[in-house]
Amino acid sequence: MQLGVDRLIEDGSLKKKLQGQRLALLAHPASMTRSFQHSIDALVQCPELNLVAAFGPQHGMRGDKQDNMIETEDYVDPIHRIPVFSLYGKVRRPTPEMLDTFDTILIDLQDVGCRIYTFLTTLLYILEACAKAGKSVWILDRPNPAGRPIEGSLLLPGWESFVGAGPLPMRHGLTFAEAAKFFVHDKKLDLDLQLVTMRGYEPDLAPGYGWPVNELPWVNPSPNASTLSMARCYSGTVLIEGTHLSEGRGTTRPLETLGAPHLNMAEILRTMKTLAPQWLRGCNLRPCHFEPTFQKHAGKMCSAFQIHVDGPDYDHFQFKPYRLVTLWLKAIRRVHPEYELWRSFAYEYETERLAIDLINGGPALRQWVEQQDSRLEEFDLLLQKDETAWNETRRSFLLY
Repeated sequence: MQLGVDRLIEDGSLKKKLQGQRLALLAHPASMTRSFQHSIDALVQCPELNLVAAFGPQHGMRGDKQDNMIETEDYVDPIHRIPVFSLYGKVRRPTPEMLDTFDTILIDLQDVGCRIYTFLTTLLYILEACAKAGKSVWILDRPNPAGRPIEGSLLLPGWESFVGAGPLPMRHGLTFAEAAKFFVHDKKLDLDLQLVTMRGYEPDLAPGYGWPVNELPWVNPSPNASTLSMARCYSGTVLIEGTHLSEGRGTTRPLETLGAPHLNMAEILRTMKTLAPQWLRGCNLRPCHFEPTFQKHAGKMCSAFQIHVDGPDYDHFQFKPYRLVTLWLKAIRRVHPEYELWRSFAYEYETERLAIDLINGGPALRQWVEQQDSRLEEFDLLLQKDETAWNETRRSFLLY
């Protein structure tokens, strides 16, 4: 398989189109070439290309910030002596001064296939800013490690935020180039968009199902995206960021392991199996304990479980991480009716709306969990309606 960045580096006809232009690069730690060079280092070495600036998303271009909601400053790259602008610091959209530094921006970001992952919103903000400023955008495409399956409700109008760029479900099944193509259409952007697609990418192929296992090493695109398993689970486990429960930050398996102090996990898991055993298919759930070293419940023992999606029981097309985690929340409410679930705090530059609603793209999940007489079938039908609609919408944007 050949990545978009490798195609650009190796294809003289592609590089010729960029000759004479001032180029910028939006990248992060996982922006690695096949030869295991960071994209910024590889592109600077191409004599036909004039790289004059770089941009970093959340966690930084080289990846210097560990936790969520910790901003990165602008700086000068110590090796190449070009400015590196932060799009997760004083601004989240490129300023006119930043846009003035380049003619074309190359975007080489490894995504994890989930609407809430902020790189997707940064992509949209770049597309909008470049359309307005008359700049060109080239997407150097990369695999979607979560693959093609779709899951979750569509983000409702009015619920757009830095963790909700547009009307996509939680697990959208697009690569970054496909997402760019969708955003340009959805936002009706007048933009010179060029997509450097991958060669030999087969998103339905086992065992990676979107990630080319044994061809492409895993490099964390963000500090807590530590494994392929995390990417598979993330469209469900990220919901826990909006609760007082722990999503495993501060442990060695963040966003694969969920828990909290004082939970009767055995009874909760039994309740989940009683309520909706079909929502637990395609994976193994292992009861365990953990003690986070930072973030929620730091230094406290948590009753927990880990979602295992790397063994022989993993079924890519039956595994439903969003339904699994929403079922966990529903079971907690049944077993611990007084447990304070929803966390009220400033979340990704939002101070008024509850984080769980921002993450979910509307209040329906929280309301369903809290309503004692709410039926799983009703919630499932709501999800199926949105998933079917999105499956139809995305057809014209697929490149592979």
